[in-house]
Amino acid sequence: MNRLPSLSQLPQDRLFRSGDVFVLFGELFGRGYATGLVHEARAAGMEIIGITVGRREKDNTLRPLTDEELAAAEANLGGKIINVPLMAGFDADAPAGEPTPTELLGGMTLQNWTTSTIDWAQVERCRQVGTERFRRSLAEVMEQLEGMVANGRNVFFAHTMAGGIPKAKVFLAIANRIYKGRGDRHMSSQVLLDSDLGKLILQNFDEVSANTFAHLIEGSAGLRQRIEASGGQVRYTAYGYHGTAVLVEGEYVWQTYTNYTQGYAKMKLEGIAQAAWDQGIRATVFNCPEIRTNSSDVFAGVELPLIGLLRSLKQENGGNWAQTQWDTCSNLLADGVTLDALLATTERFHTSEVMRPFRNFDAWPMPNTAAQADLTIGTSDDIVRQHKDPKALITDVLSALVVESTGYLMFHTMANPPGPVLWLNHDIIAQQLNQVHA
Repeated sequence: MNRLPSLSQLPQDRLFRSGDVFVLFGELFGRGYATGLVHEARAAGMEIIGITVGRREKDNTLRPLTDEELAAAEANLGGKIINVPLMAGFDADAPAGEPTPTELLGGMTLQNWTTSTIDWAQVERCRQVGTERFRRSLAEVMEQLEGMVANGRNVFFAHTMAGGIPKAKVFLAIANRIYKGRGDRHMSSQVLLDSDLGKLILQNFDEVSANTFAHLIEGSAGLRQRIEASGGQVRYTAYGYHGTAVLVEGEYVWQTYTNYTQGYAKMKLEGIAQAAWDQGIRATVFNCPEIRTNSSDVFAGVELPLIGLLRSLKQENGGNWAQTQWDTCSNLLADGVTLDALLATTERFHTSEVMRPFRNFDAWPMPNTAAQADLTIGTSDDIVRQHKDPKALITDVLSALVVESTGYLMFHTMANPPGPVLWLNHDIIAQQLNQVHA
């Protein structure tokens, strides 16, 4: 824990105010971390500007949003959207008349995918096309943004792009086995990473989750220099995941979800922030706690550490408000089930001999194992069954609290950021929530 650059004190400085500009570099979807940051920007009275990834037609053409789609997206964001498609990744790109990476995967089946090979020269040509497309569109976005940001304003760029799984039918079945499979249905994540399919996915993860942050920082250089020369300040944030410290046996202990395949891209994202920081650019990756989102729900058991936040709320000077969260969560449980019993279950999970080896920070992200998958998925399923309604879970309540807190901590920390990579662990999350709601 001590060697992780973790936020240990609540931010006191204030920078952003009415008239400043908040740029969401990624679309705003429900149940995601970004809603917390957008909330803080609105509360500060900032002008909010967003972008769109665009939409692909059936013929693979990438297009801007229609008038109807744009109106709905701007209403959801509460601001203006620059309607230039900024779809990240290269899985659907190719030189004219040549197959895309997704099309290269078309012949893979559950029977042959581990031995199927990919034309890497073709993949590289596609990657170049996708990268050039993204950069061209980014330049157009920045040209429009230049006319929307006045001198002397502070600008907050919030990078939210993540993902990059090609839309290959075979991968859906593979993912279900790797992330949700137990017993005979279990599949090793290392088998995926050793395959050509896995190597292609890792490349696309890098392009979407990491390289887009570098493109943003580079592409906004002109705007940044103008703003800073006129007395304003520019900040960049990105969402990372690299495990989280949670309360286990009375101490905050780093733990992680296994196998987090995107972890390699998240480490590259950290490196991009470090490189920018070394050049005097205030760019920070915030490694946030596990929550349930539309995308994270594919990882069965990723939500388990979240339950321990209830104990942190009480330990970190929690009072009546913390008790109210306990009561709210308790009311979601089936008759005869107690929060104490649920917390004991997650404590046994974290301290089990099966899970202890996965607290190896230096080896992250480690491949899964049959025993680890069985325990993680089994514990997750067992906890869901102990609720009154499987669609109204404790982890939904706690996810919303983490989104609220991370938004506040990221937004205000960037007034005077201490470094390029910061962990937001359960202690600082609980402290912030208790302070705000006390």
